[in-house]
Amino acid sequence: MVRHTKFFVLGVALTVGFFVVLWIMFSPFFGGKNGLQAADDLFNSISKGSAYYMKDIAKKVTTLKGQQMSLSVKLPSEQLAGNVEKILVARQFNVTRSKDQVKVSGDVGLLLENAIEDSEFMYQNKGEAIRSRYGIPEKEAMYAWWNFLRGAQKALMDQKQFAQAKVMNDVITKAVEVGYNFYGINAKSIKDKVGIVTFALVFYVIYTMWWGYAIFYLFEGLGLEMKAGKKKEA
Repeated sequence: MVRHTKFFVLGVALTVGFFVVLWIMFSPFFGGKNGLQAADDLFNSISKGSAYYMKDIAKKVTTLKGQQMSLSVKLPSEQLAGNVEKILVARQFNVTRSKDQVKVSGDVGLLLENAIEDSEFMYQNKGEAIRSRYGIPEKEAMYAWWNFLRGAQKALMDQKQFAQAKVMNDVITKAVEVGYNFYGINAKSIKDKVGIVTFALVFYVIYTMWWGYAIFYLFEGLGLEMKAGKKKEA
């Protein structure tokens, strides 16, 4: 079966080495986590460090201070509407709720400032400040903010309050979602981790090629070749 011993042995060695490294990667040798988990944590931390927009969005929100709103928002469930009611009442807005429908009136700029403040707490991993304020788990509170603001944005669009709706969308995508998605992750700068990031990217390329060469040399050792078929004339 083996046509070229040298190539076959090299292919076997590369294959064994590949799976040894794979075993190491899936073992908890990286601070109690496997290599993939450690790499995921690293890149999430770097992503968080480059996704901070709270102060920029807060400046936009100041342009809406003093502008009044009167909105009716339908939430996906009564429980979610109840959480929204708790948040808005705690923030001293005029609120009435009927099952999954929430009506609110007040200063739209102040509303968005409150949403940014809670998003900042989440970004800084200070969820206890949100729990103590509203009496509900912090991620549930932020999920309520997200659903309410999406509905409020649509209501503003229906009222042709396009400038308010645009700023609200920025608050949703660059504050609420960022705070929620990166909660519990410690932010790191790419400048501080450039060495390990470079190593991870170079290793990924080399490891991918490693497997390709292992297969190539195994097939070469077995004498298997790929040749273009001969073109048949009609």
